Amino acid sequence: MDTLSALAGGFAVALLPVHLFWALIGVTLGTAIGVLPGIGPALTVALLLPATYALDPTPAFIMFAGIYYGGMYGGSTTSILLNTPGESASIMSAVEGHLMARAGRGGAALATAAIGSFVAGTLATAALTVSAPVMVALALGFGPAEYFALAVLAFVAVSAVLGESRVDGFTSLLFGLLLGVIGIDPLTGVPRLTFGLPQLLDGVDVVIVAVGLFAVGEVLYAASRHHLDGAAVPARGSLWMTREEWARSWKAWLRGAAIGFPLGALPAGGAEIPTFLSYAVERRLARHPEQFGHGAIEGVAGPEAANNAAAAGTLVPLLALGLPTTATAAILLAAFQQYGLQPGPLLFQHEPRLVWGLIASLYVGNAMLLVLNLPLVGVWVKLLSIPRPALYGGILTLASAGAYSVNRSVFDVGLLYAIGGVGYLMRGRRIPLAPAIIGVILGPMAEQQLRRALAIAEGSAVAIVTRPLTAALLALAVVLLFAPALQRAWQARPPER
Repeated sequence: MDTLSALAGGFAVALLPVHLFWALIGVTLGTAIGVLPGIGPALTVALLLPATYALDPTPAFIMFAGIYYGGMYGGSTTSILLNTPGESASIMSAVEGHLMARAGRGGAALATAAIGSFVAGTLATAALTVSAPVMVALALGFGPAEYFALAVLAFVAVSAVLGESRVDGFTSLLFGLLLGVIGIDPLTGVPRLTFGLPQLLDGVDVVIVAVGLFAVGEVLYAASRHHLDGAAVPARGSLWMTREEWARSWKAWLRGAAIGFPLGALPAGGAEIPTFLSYAVERRLARHPEQFGHGAIEGVAGPEAANNAAAAGTLVPLLALGLPTTATAAILLAAFQQYGLQPGPLLFQHEPRLVWGLIASLYVGNAMLLVLNLPLVGVWVKLLSIPRPALYGGILTLASAGAYSVNRSVFDVGLLYAIGGVGYLMRGRRIPLAPAIIGVILGPMAEQQLRRALAIAEGSAVAIVTRPLTAALLALAVVLLFAPALQRAWQARPPER
């Protein structure tokens, strides 16, 4: 059975009325949950696992796929309107999107997020359909050294371009790396930076860090600036994109899709690296780079496209190899095992109706998200008219509930507010928050892969950096780190006589 006939069979499954119903439930739940700080698609799918025992596998996974895509989009809403990412993959949308909202362009920011998610999600699903074997082969070509180099590239790309100085960016990154090493060393079993507290033995969850830095830190910063004396910034201007904003967005959508899908398909790729790299690329290629940091629409369009494209890319190693690359993918793997199924090459042979119905439902879910969210742009923007005391009080309540729900621990709530205090201090000193998040997410992975690479190379660092792909990634990181300084030095040199 060739790819097109298999996909046609998948659409015959996905377009059944009962499956359309479950897809609609999935995208609606995913969007709603994605809006809430601290509660992402992984937690939603995990909570719904016991409720799907009575369902057949096909409608259950169609609903889970809708939750996954809906959660990816929903996180952009509070990122843009409230500077409160619903999950870590929506962090970059808050950087420029919230500034656009404060300038009265929240509708345009939400529109470019919705359309970019649809365009990139559809393109990435098409790429998943026709080129999954190629992407799997590429992923298998990466070893521990390449994973470490990719993490280094992400560290430099984010820390070097955000903030008023590189020192600020790398200071934030160092804070995130320190949080990332808290817990038991996975190789030696030795506790690190736990200070004798058993609650820290499992480490600090990235949800606690993201919600603490952005949600709690934002509220504390606003209160200290006496911004609680009235309503939020009202929505001014058009709720739709202008012709100029369309022209500035469509290329960013395509670039975001090109970045998000292949990196999302890599083991340990996820959606965080593509969104960070997409933002860095858009800042480098922008015709008006001075607008970044003041509400550049490309800084929303690119990361949101990369976010949804990475979601489709994540399904490549999951379905073809049984290898989860994100928390949500890990929960989906548990769901497969709940039904006695093992993702991998044999799944395509033994369960073609399930696999291709799931892939076809991604096209359907993308269309549903576009129809569901675009008419609600005005509703989302009206959130800005909520009085600030009620708005921020609600954020703190949801943030506390989300932090408690991670491990059902009061300690996590206290840790949330401690990290929020650090976020408040960072906001006051204009230190960017995103590098801290990427340090927490990628720091443990980078450490683990480096130690594995050194073990394979018998302790020789030279053997690691001389691998072609590793050397190329590290060289690109060096270029990103030193190119601006070299460019300034070249421009400042005295003219030749």
